[in-house]
Amino acid sequence: QVQLVESGGGLVQAGGSLRLSCAASGRTFRTYNMGWLRQAPGKEREFVAAITWSGDSTYYADSVKGRFTISRDNAKNTVYLQMSSLKPEDTALYYCAADSRKYRDDVRYSRDDYNYWGQGTQVTVSS
Repeated sequence: QVQLVESGGGLVQAGGSLRLSCAASGRTFRTYNMGWLRQAPGKEREFVAAITWSGDSTYYADSVKGRFTISRDNAKNTVYLQMSSLKPEDTALYYCAADSRKYRDDVRYSRDDYNYWGQGTQVTVSS
């Protein structure tokens, strides 16, 4: 079992940057692939980025590739999402999520495949 708590959201102008953090409890965090997903009002929750348990591999949605960077620090039980060149269409509630399959090299892209979720942190990008 793992509990996830996101932080770092806020209001930023278009072109700006934010760094989201997700602090996890429990010793199993370091065995799980982690993901960031987001949900805008009236839209489905969508995949943003994922990272393998070792941190060796990262994956991104086409809409954020080149602008967002996911990383993790297993010693601190934390996963990050560095967001740059933000656009108004990035406005959403951002969720951190854990895939409880251990030591896997394949990441999950669907919201239905993640087992643990944080409460979300709001990101609002003004034009």
